[in-house]
Amino acid sequence: MPAILSKEISAAYQKLYTTSSSAIFVAVRSSATAEDLPTASFAGQQKTFLNISGSDGVIKAVRQAWASLFEARAIYYRAVHNYDHLKVGIAVPIQKMIQSEKSGIMFTLDPVTSNKEKIVIEAGWGLGEAIVSGSVTPDRYVVQKSDLEILEKNIEAQAWKIVKVDKENKHITCTKEEQKAQKLTDEEIKKIAEFGKKIEEHYKFPQDTEWAIEGNNIYFVQSRPVTTIKKELSTENLELSNETLSSQTSALSSNKGKLEVILKGIAASLGIASGPVKIIHSPSEIDQVSEGDVLVTEKTSPDYVPAMKRSAAIITETGGQTSHAAIVSRELGIPCVVGTGTATHVLKMGQIVSVDGAKGFVYKGKVSRQEAPPGKEDGGGFTEEVPVTATKVYVNLGEPSAAEKTAKLPCDGVGLMRAEFMIAEIGEHPRALVKAGKSEIYVNKLVEGLSETCKAFSPRPVVYRATDFKTNEYRNLKGGQDFEPQENNPMIGYRGAFRYVKEPDLFKLELEAIKRVRGMYENLYLMIPFVRTVEEFEKVLDLVEESGLRRGPDFKLWMMVEVPSNVILINQFCELGIDGVSIGSNDLTQLILGTDRDNENLAEEFDERNEAVKIAITHVIRNCRARHISVSICGQAATTYPEIAELMVKEGATSVSVSPDSVVATRRLIASVEKKIMLSKIIDEV
Repeated sequence: MPAILSKEISAAYQKLYTTSSSAIFVAVRSSATAEDLPTASFAGQQKTFLNISGSDGVIKAVRQAWASLFEARAIYYRAVHNYDHLKVGIAVPIQKMIQSEKSGIMFTLDPVTSNKEKIVIEAGWGLGEAIVSGSVTPDRYVVQKSDLEILEKNIEAQAWKIVKVDKENKHITCTKEEQKAQKLTDEEIKKIAEFGKKIEEHYKFPQDTEWAIEGNNIYFVQSRPVTTIKKELSTENLELSNETLSSQTSALSSNKGKLEVILKGIAASLGIASGPVKIIHSPSEIDQVSEGDVLVTEKTSPDYVPAMKRSAAIITETGGQTSHAAIVSRELGIPCVVGTGTATHVLKMGQIVSVDGAKGFVYKGKVSRQEAPPGKEDGGGFTEEVPVTATKVYVNLGEPSAAEKTAKLPCDGVGLMRAEFMIAEIGEHPRALVKAGKSEIYVNKLVEGLSETCKAFSPRPVVYRATDFKTNEYRNLKGGQDFEPQENNPMIGYRGAFRYVKEPDLFKLELEAIKRVRGMYENLYLMIPFVRTVEEFEKVLDLVEESGLRRGPDFKLWMMVEVPSNVILINQFCELGIDGVSIGSNDLTQLILGTDRDNENLAEEFDERNEAVKIAITHVIRNCRARHISVSICGQAATTYPEIAELMVKEGATSVSVSPDSVVATRRLIASVEKKIMLSKIIDEV
């Protein structure tokens, strides 16, 4: 960076200061001469940095934006479009950050069908980063361009948003009212659409814009030409005649037995194409995609373009109609379905499928254009968008019969497999079974449930939490009253690891069940719950060792962190030899705050966001990660409160484990947090 230019940038930044002496936040955006051409979008090839403050930070971001012009992906993209590398220029506009209350994207045509008579608006709460990246599902409004009549309104629930808190962006929970509300008023929808018409008239071409609302002001922070217009789609082609529709419907009826929809998603790029499935998970694997393959992945980025160019069609788990995969697919003229949620789990390598980019359907086998059903399906078969994340998202599971269905979710395994449901199905207290000589019934029931779960999730891990019945729960089983004491407070009574030490014979039966299952499936791990002391845990580890279960590459031993002593003595627990910990935020919160989580009179006091709880979580993560020990959280805190999810990711947790209905929302939240962290690191490293 020439010194004279650094001074000019610094001086210009100083002019943006208000009456206060503190630095303001700006967006440092890239705008290359090879971007947004009529024939090529060059989508995402150069970097943009948000919420940069201070002259030094701005100068660093400018330099990094310049450098992104010559990263490998940008060089490749120019090469395949025969664009001279040395004739490319890049400007770096610097804009004052808009602290938007609402934000989103607007196309001045339908981005999929290229219908120029419609305007499509997507909107969400908070800063635009969450919407543009596809981390949250936005509202979608369709407006008639001629008279600004609102034709469609699809309202989506938004659980969290990104807002500026002091000097930092934070992921915070939307209020209950916000979660259900329509993001834009009808008046705002029409006003933004009206601006869209003016912007298109100014540039004399359909536009792809980004907008933000702060206070009563609507800002447009970006406008670029739509590069994927299908010129061949005339009105006549878009609207089938009754005669054609009738003949195609007849063809559909005759081929009905051949058509099987195996996956549904969002229609992103028109056309139908067939080929063998090729699943890849990172840009380092793109060489595996051959000409004519159907590329299947979590999401694409500019680094995927060489593989996308060779593909017959593209299927992603995440993204909407404005995602990278959608834009580039339309540019390349390749059928594309995005936002399927489970593509990499449902589809198999080499499987022949057909991708219908007009309806968002993936069919089993090879289907011709004539065989595919005509028209647009009501509802579109749209599913939630699910991005890929570095932080693993596990699922909590209690009922083995639900394993097969749950395994189809876009999760990385089971982070908490409960034993209690399996034992409850037996209906008889384990000690009563042993006394009656029926120990094998107990073991077999555990084997049956665990093997069913491991089979469904294989090769993804299943972390089994050993039995953690409390005395009041055990007493409800047949024969339970003969063996369980009456306790005033079972929540902190005879449970967890202490019970294993006192009744090692029962614990050994549980370990025997684990050994048998591991003889069939090697993805089963063990987690010890409610450990009070280091000495107690050491005795439990001895019992595990004696059973023949030994830690190794394919068998991991975890410990629950749910008692304050676990937090205070975490280093001593780690030194005994464990592979991972899972923070039980529910129990940990009630014991730190001295608040019974089952007492409705104390409900307002029970809050995982309390500073004491967050300090405890941070302490555990930092000390475990320093020893390369996995860290997860299995309470609902990571789903209920985005602040906790952000804390977990920021501090380096390796995973979270949530209920099945929260998997998609949690992964999207984490993806947004990770993106924010990565951009911050890029700036810091310049």
